[in-house]
Amino acid sequence: MQRTSIGWAIAAALLGIPLIEVALFVVVGGAIGLWPTVGLVIATAIVGTALIRRQGLAILDQARVKLDRGEPPVGDMFHAMGLVIAGVLLLTPGFLTDTLGFILLVPAVRSAFGRFLWARLGKGERPGATARDDVIDGDYTRVDPAAARARRTLPPGDSKESGPNPDSPWKQP
Repeated sequence: MQRTSIGWAIAAALLGIPLIEVALFVVVGGAIGLWPTVGLVIATAIVGTALIRRQGLAILDQARVKLDRGEPPVGDMFHAMGLVIAGVLLLTPGFLTDTLGFILLVPAVRSAFGRFLWARLGKGERPGATARDDVIDGDYTRVDPAAARARRTLPPGDSKESGPNPDSPWKQP
């Protein structure tokens, strides 16, 4: 996807989602009435928040167990990210956003969403990126601390016989 198509997709979502929500409010409100519609929106926010809390705590426990074993909790982080998005959608008033939020509460959907994001992020779509762009090539030498102390030299102008040079910018403690 190019940068311009992403911009158009975001603009369409920012315009389209509120229009769909208003249309759904009108249709549902006409079918069941004003106060039942308002109650339904509030109820979905409360139920969604409770479900997110329960699932979020379970994901945190799983991540903690993996960290204790020394494993990276990458999958759990994608699940947590899906729960955050679900929470935002469920707290946004509207039937479309509530539906999308409840869909993201299904673990299989979050797994598929995580695999999709992982595939998109793993392709290295940055311009000029290589497969090993994060490697810094260099050389090293192991140094024995005792040998390093023995090889230390005095600052310029100092000698072992006369001691430190009073005019030396190198002050010894």
